Amino acid sequence: MGTWRLYAAVATGAFRRYATYRVATAAGVFTNTVFGLILAYTYIALWDERPGLGGYDQSQAVTYVWLGQGLLAAVAVIGGGFEDEMIERIRTGDIAIDLYRPADLQMWWLAADAGRSAFQLVGRGVVPMAFGGLVFQLALPTDAGTWLAFLVAVVLGVLVSFAIRYLVALMAFWFMDGAGVQQLAVLAGLFFSGMTLPLNVFPGVLGELARALPWSALIQAPADVLLGERTGLALLRTYAFQAAWAVGLLAVGRLVQSAATRRVVVQGG
Repeated sequence: MGTWRLYAAVATGAFRRYATYRVATAAGVFTNTVFGLILAYTYIALWDERPGLGGYDQSQAVTYVWLGQGLLAAVAVIGGGFEDEMIERIRTGDIAIDLYRPADLQMWWLAADAGRSAFQLVGRGVVPMAFGGLVFQLALPTDAGTWLAFLVAVVLGVLVSFAIRYLVALMAFWFMDGAGVQQLAVLAGLFFSGMTLPLNVFPGVLGELARALPWSALIQAPADVLLGERTGLALLRTYAFQAAWAVGLLAVGRLVQSAATRRVVVQGG
């Protein structure tokens, strides 16, 4: 019980830490809102030419835009979470101190990222969605059940995101600089999460591949739940897909962590 209280304290501390960055949060909200407007009008033009593209009507497509902007920071599609700090601690050798903590390394960083994600969902997610709702006619659900199902999908998406970024951070044990791996992960996230375009519009094999990769659990899966595209058995399959990737990637992270910590190299120190 004491260990779980520790992780709860780490998560709470991370939430409070990000809450102190008021200027950065305001700048992030502004940026998300501006990009939301640009993408929304782009989607409107695209759906005018191709009605029903990807199985969405125009209202759903615009809703998808604002949902993506609302989730962008929470699921850290372009990074901005714990990974920069962890990579730096590996590079300097301070990770050795972390390994002596009376806590599991992976769980420690997961708790911290959960606190960060919770703040970003509220601090940077609500305002862009509210703004989008004022300017455009969004296809938002009116029943609490769909919103609850959506939040479950978001939580699972955060777990998958953490698992991916944890693996990326661990690569710093083998590389002097993790920037290259991070950049590749960001590019993959932007393309395969559905952040740029809904994965439903991708044709043929490319679309099937994109929807099968773990990044689709970050934006596409929660979006389809909120838009009512996943109900009943389809909803359960979506949860199973997200959970399977989360468990699998976390397990791989465990194995990589074990291999890395057996050969801790103090880089740069």
